[in-house]
Amino acid sequence: MASHPSSASAFLLLSLSALFVISPAYSLTCTSQSFTNNAVYKQCLDLPRLSSYLHWTYDQSNSSLSIAFIAPPPKSDGWIAWAINPTGTGMKGAQTLLAFKSDGDAMTVKTYNIEEIGPITESKISFEVWDLSAESDGGVMRLFAKVKVPGNAQTVNQVWQVGPSITAGLPNQHELQTANLNAKSTLSLVGEQMASPSGGDSRTKMKNIHGILNVVSWGILFPIGAIVARYMRTFESADPAWFYLHVLCQVSAYAIGVAGWGIGLKLGSESEGIQFTNHRNIGIALFCLATVQLFALFLRPKKDHKYRLYWNIYHHAVGYTILVLGILNIFKGYDILQPAKRWKSAYIIVIIVLGAIAFLLEAITWIVVLKRNSSNSTKR
Repeated sequence: MASHPSSASAFLLLSLSALFVISPAYSLTCTSQSFTNNAVYKQCLDLPRLSSYLHWTYDQSNSSLSIAFIAPPPKSDGWIAWAINPTGTGMKGAQTLLAFKSDGDAMTVKTYNIEEIGPITESKISFEVWDLSAESDGGVMRLFAKVKVPGNAQTVNQVWQVGPSITAGLPNQHELQTANLNAKSTLSLVGEQMASPSGGDSRTKMKNIHGILNVVSWGILFPIGAIVARYMRTFESADPAWFYLHVLCQVSAYAIGVAGWGIGLKLGSESEGIQFTNHRNIGIALFCLATVQLFALFLRPKKDHKYRLYWNIYHHAVGYTILVLGILNIFKGYDILQPAKRWKSAYIIVIIVLGAIAFLLEAITWIVVLKRNSSNSTKR
């Protein structure tokens, strides 16, 4: 009997680990990156938006800034851009370097002085730039440049962006998601670095924590708990171990999910004017359904009780609703947060693995049940 819970526990640990091991987002950091041209930069920064990175060296002797900007475009034929804005903190006024594939896989870099919000055309910028180049590899683009900045500058306002495509040599509009609109920060050329204004980096960490907690709870633990309840109880030797393992998974998922839900409420209250209505409403529905489901455990009738059938119908219906809504809301969260594509791919792999295991166990369960019914009929 102990072998079944042990196997399920090992599978639980394996599934949780897969989310982190499969996704290179945990292993790819600013300091782990290198370049094919063997360029070396004194400083690097994990930018708080669009899964981007900036490597740079500031030479005070000639007021030059050598940069390598790295970001994944939304599509393989998209574009990436990095800019300095001498007059503000946003796009308007940004002196922009933009890299894209111009002919096949050949990369090119063009400059744009963004005087107004709207369609842009190639133009000179107010800073002297040289050694412009770019490369693309593994779904990531890298932009290299040297920029002349004002001699007395201690900081510069940087803006970065990614876009989906190029038409007739001109970049098409990027998305207007929160991550795109907030892709800006103050870069300190000397002294302590400021990743983003107004505590943006801490908000990014909160969003990441919110996402991780919800993926682990609604997206992994709840499905595993459902699999345990549906298939382990088929084996008589697993009773009552399957029940306690099921309860452990679901209660743990509820606790972690409520923590993620609370962080989501806090993020929403601090984001005036930015609302993700569907994501929020599904999150609230999940919390309510899971709370009712948890307390219904204390009203669970005995197996021979006349109301046990109705309780089972209710319990299964609410449970599968939570399962579907949880996975759906996780993908909505991915669309909002827009992390590296590897995060989403890693979770899809986990869901496929869980689905394949459930499909296999479904077949085994039917075989066991049919053999058992046939054996009971023969005995009669």
